[in-house]
Amino acid sequence: MNHATKAGLHPRNRFNTRYDFPQLIACSPALAVFVKPNAYGSDSIDYADPQAVKALNEALLRQAYGVEQWDIPPGCLCPPIPGRCDYIHHLADLIGVLRGADVRVLDIGTGASCIYPILGACAYGWSFVGAEVDAASWRWARKMVAANPVVAGFIDCRLQKSAQHCFQGIIQKGERFHLTMCNPPFHTSAAEAAAGTQRKQRNLGQKSSALNFGGKANELWCPGGELAFIRRMIAESTEFATQCGWFTTLVSKSDHLAPLQKTLRQAQAAEVRIIDMAQGQKKSRILAWRF
Repeated sequence: MNHATKAGLHPRNRFNTRYDFPQLIACSPALAVFVKPNAYGSDSIDYADPQAVKALNEALLRQAYGVEQWDIPPGCLCPPIPGRCDYIHHLADLIGVLRGADVRVLDIGTGASCIYPILGACAYGWSFVGAEVDAASWRWARKMVAANPVVAGFIDCRLQKSAQHCFQGIIQKGERFHLTMCNPPFHTSAAEAAAGTQRKQRNLGQKSSALNFGGKANELWCPGGELAFIRRMIAESTEFATQCGWFTTLVSKSDHLAPLQKTLRQAQAAEVRIIDMAQGQKKSRILAWRF
């Protein structure tokens, strides 16, 4: 693989949201039906249309990395590729832009899309373990990885049998990872997730009940939401301190940083970093720690 250089994607560069649609359509003709002039006269898609967003993702992955077979089941989270790519690049910076299959990464909650392992394997040649608690999503991810020779030898999808654990049952005796990563469920309940969906629909000017990013229950919410999930992750990470270099997770709500930093102090983390991320109007951050 031509890691991180295909289509001009140097590790320090990010996907630009001003896409070259003619080139994308040449790589993926199915995108053409969704591309139309926007209010400013430029080519664009309707980001409130779930099929358009998925078609754009397929085209981006094919053009940039040669991933020919990418899809998600109905109702599953449709990841915005630029933001997912940004997380991967920040992790590369965290370890000094190391490349190759000797760099091992664990993705907690890889989902049916398996997007982080696919991006990391293509861009840097890293080896991934993708952990997933939902059996249907795990089977789909395995099938998709197997269908893409460009990543098939780099990704191992493993089924997490307990929703209460992140690392237990996944990290095997004697295994070591340079990095762990996670995009945790951030809502506390199905009702809160539905309210979040409605807010996104209003922001997109969308009236239907479908959301372009989708999402199953385990992807969108868990008891206690993002804060409780990451606190459990931190507590469990102490048991695997010698088997992992950097533990990392996305944190969607900035108000959660202070209590999480307190939890990390209590866990006696040797080093903690907060890395700001932004794609368009969406702002997030990566919380990273090691022992």
